[in-house]
Amino acid sequence: MNMTISVIIPTYKRVDALQHCLEGIQRQTRYPDEIMLVVRNTDERTLNYLRSLNIRNTKIALIEGSGVIAALNAGIRQSTGSIIVLTDDDTVPHTNWLEQLERHYASNSEIGGVGGRDIVFLRGHEIPAGKREVGIIKPYGRIIGNHHVGVGSAREVDILKGANMSFRREAICGLAFDERMKGTGAQVHNELEFSLAVKKKGWKLIYDPTVCVDHFPAERFDEDQRNSFNETAFLNAVHNETYAVLKHFGTRHRALYVLWVLIVGSKASPGIIQFLRMLPRERTAALKKVWLAYKGRWDGWRTWRGSLE
Repeated sequence: MNMTISVIIPTYKRVDALQHCLEGIQRQTRYPDEIMLVVRNTDERTLNYLRSLNIRNTKIALIEGSGVIAALNAGIRQSTGSIIVLTDDDTVPHTNWLEQLERHYASNSEIGGVGGRDIVFLRGHEIPAGKREVGIIKPYGRIIGNHHVGVGSAREVDILKGANMSFRREAICGLAFDERMKGTGAQVHNELEFSLAVKKKGWKLIYDPTVCVDHFPAERFDEDQRNSFNETAFLNAVHNETYAVLKHFGTRHRALYVLWVLIVGSKASPGIIQFLRMLPRERTAALKKVWLAYKGRWDGWRTWRGSLE
């Protein structure tokens, strides 16, 4: 069966980064059948740049609202490919990126999604790889990402990462990125929820660390500023993770997850035990984080319960 590939790139106010991304896509050994650029109708600088483009198979999708979820859903709706490839505007794909993705889909009709490593560069230096446990959710709910530092052979995972992920259109038929996820820009953990939704339908998700994009984290224009603490961004991230896991876990695993987040938690969103570990070092900040974590968990629980009505 002949496959067609649509590459979808949400972009907002990052023209320089987008230009490098598109240069990488133009160097692909397997050129995409469609390049869908999703941009807000108020982003004049990006729109002016896009009007000057002369890149084969490029289309522009305009959206009115904010947030990456609205952009991704619009891009998927308006695209035509049998394989939907998603990436960020601050990545530069390696030349064999699409060729390798296509090869995975051709090898096994049970594969619903494929992702790979986003090689993150901070202050000009690459974060080195070295982790074999990648994209996994433990039975009690602990989430292990590590997509940017994964090594080893291609294998099945639970979660793909938004900077470098793709899906078979057949696998995502009837699905959309969940608009209950909070945030005005990045909407952290949107790919967690979407990956779990695809897995729930019985499809396999594959992570291959040789399927690479270079990732140069660029400025965000919302409350989530990556390396600086922001209460709203923190609450949104905890809410989104909690809601996504509760939505897709079964009753037993859901109960284990609730116990784990309340008693132990993670460094990013501590429970009691993580709070006690953080306390000598962070003091007041540790107390603030555990309080916000519990508040975010409660908000996520309420969103999940509301979604059942």
